[in-house]
Amino acid sequence: MERPSLLLWLRYAVGGRLPSRYREWVWQDLTSHDWRLRVAGRILLFAFVPIIVMLLLPGPLEIRIYAAAFIVIGPLFVGFAYGDELRDARLRQHGLLPPQGPDPD
Repeated sequence: MERPSLLLWLRYAVGGRLPSRYREWVWQDLTSHDWRLRVAGRILLFAFVPIIVMLLLPGPLEIRIYAAAFIVIGPLFVGFAYGDELRDARLRQHGLLPPQGPDPD
């Protein structure tokens, strides 16, 4: 199974489509036992810059930490609450059919 380069992976992580030779890797990425964690992690990439900005703002440290934690909680909630829909959309984006039935534990 061919893995994408770092640049291609970053494009994939922010919603881009990989070339068709990576279809097997995409399937493995979005259907293996820990796919939910990877989906949530990719969503956190979008929160990285606001978190850094929040931590660098002037003011009491505890307020900056709480604000940064709030920014982390939102994307994590979206990643876990809508993970199935996000995964299915990504699979369809790459020309793959989503798995049917409940996730295997």
